[in-house]
Amino acid sequence: MIETKLTELLEDTADHTPVGPPPLAAVRAGAARRRRRRTAGITGVTVVAVGAVIAGSSLLTSPTQTAPVTSPTPVPPPPAMRLVGFGHAAIAIPAAWPTNKSSCGTPYQDTVQIDDPSAVHLCKSDRPKGVESVQLTGVPPSLGYHADETILVDGVRAERQRTSCMGGWQGTRVCIGAVGIPSLKVWFYAESSTSAEDVDRILDRIQILRDRSGVPSYSSLGGAPTGPLARSYTPLLTAAGLKVQYKRVMSPSYPDGTVLGVSPAVGTLLPVGSTVTVTVAG
Repeated sequence: MIETKLTELLEDTADHTPVGPPPLAAVRAGAARRRRRRTAGITGVTVVAVGAVIAGSSLLTSPTQTAPVTSPTPVPPPPAMRLVGFGHAAIAIPAAWPTNKSSCGTPYQDTVQIDDPSAVHLCKSDRPKGVESVQLTGVPPSLGYHADETILVDGVRAERQRTSCMGGWQGTRVCIGAVGIPSLKVWFYAESSTSAEDVDRILDRIQILRDRSGVPSYSSLGGAPTGPLARSYTPLLTAAGLKVQYKRVMSPSYPDGTVLGVSPAVGTLLPVGSTVTVTVAG
C-alpha cells in the first residue's frame, strides 16, 4: 500500500517538473575551473622543482666558481712631449712645461730654462718640492760641473756627470745631473726635487737630430758690454745648418751689431736649412 502511494507520488511530481536542454555553459565553466586548479597545482610543483634543481646546481658548482674577472686599471697615456735644443742636440720635455718659470735662476715649477733672465739677479730663492727642470746652455754649467764618464748619444760622444742629491734635512732635497756634448757646444743640466730617478729619466731623453736643428743661444758669447755681437753668433747658426737673415733697428743704447733677439726663439727646433731672423742694433 505504501509502495503504491510512493510510486504514484513520484509519477505525479515528474509530470509537473519542466524538462529543458542540459546546462552546458555551467558544465563548461565548472570544467574550466577544474582545469585551472589542476594547472596551478602543476605549475607550483614545476616552480618548486626548477628551484630545487637550480639550488642543487648552485651547491654543486659554487665551490669551484672563480671571482669575477675585473678589467685592469687603465695605464694613463704618456704626456705629450716637445723638443728643445741647440744645433743638432735636443731633449724631449713635457709639452706643458713653460720656459724660465724661475726666481733668481731657481725654478718654482716644472720648466725648461733657456737664457734665463732671472739668473742674473743676486738673490736666494728656495726650490719647492716636486719640481723638475732642465737647463740648456752653450757652455758647461758653472755649478761644479765635471764629467764622471764618457757616453754615446746616438753615436756622438758625450760627457755625463752622475746624478747626486743634496739637502734633505731642513731644506728641500735637490738631485742634480748633467750631460755635455762638447763637439756640438751644448750642455743639458737637469734638476729635480723629487728623486734622482727623475733626473736620470730627463737626461735619457737627449737625442741627436741630423735633419733638424735648434736655434742656438747667443747669451753666453760675450762681446760688447751690453750684449753679444752678431759676428760671433752667425758662425753658430751656420754650424747648426741654419740660414741667417738680419733685421737692423736703431737703438741708441746698444753698439752697432749687438744681437737684440732672434726669431724663431732660441731652442726652437727647425728643419735644417731654415732661416733665422737676427735682430741687431744698427
